[in-house]
Amino acid sequence: MIAKHIRLFVIVVGCFMLHTTLQSQEHLTKPKTKFYDLRGTNAFDAALGTSVINGDYQDPMFEIYSHVGYKRHLTPHLSLDFGYHKFNLAYIDLYNEGFMSFDLNMELLLLPHHYFSPLIFVGAGYNAANHFKQTSPKLQAGLGVECVLLPSIAIKLYTDYNYVSSDTLDGLEAGASNDSYFRIALGLNFYFGGAETKSKLLSDYSTEIQANSITDDKN
Repeated sequence: MIAKHIRLFVIVVGCFMLHTTLQSQEHLTKPKTKFYDLRGTNAFDAALGTSVINGDYQDPMFEIYSHVGYKRHLTPHLSLDFGYHKFNLAYIDLYNEGFMSFDLNMELLLLPHHYFSPLIFVGAGYNAANHFKQTSPKLQAGLGVECVLLPSIAIKLYTDYNYVSSDTLDGLEAGASNDSYFRIALGLNFYFGGAETKSKLLSDYSTEIQANSITDDKN
């Protein structure tokens, strides 16, 4: 049963990446914009999605997942992202446990000067069951796409794979490898900061005042 879930996950990611490639090629033909006209040096983000475990039992099920975080751009391409993740991992009629993780990622935004951009990220984190009944470090990696809807506001779709340094995530120690889980989510990035952003906003505001003044003079 778990192999079925993994195959489904691979198919979804494959379709997702194909769509991303086609969209990226389309946007590469459009003129670039300045990075801070679209995004800021900092961002708060929030997301909602689903999580599924790859552990020692059969019949895993998809459960609720949510995330909030903060991102700091070091360059237009690279950012450092710290996030708090709350989610459940479950098997049908057998196991359902709440977890949280604290993740630190390095994220690469492939097309930072375009409205639409693929992204990839890797990092490390700390995984804990509710009330910290069990804890363990982990590694994670993921990919996604980001689309700017309005200046400083972007929608993001992403998925990640989390490898935990423990084989007791599901309460059973069995098998030759440690437990892991996948997460898929849709969320929003709220960008702020950046001198160019502030300069552009002030410039637009000044232009609007001048245009209104000219219109009033003609009347």
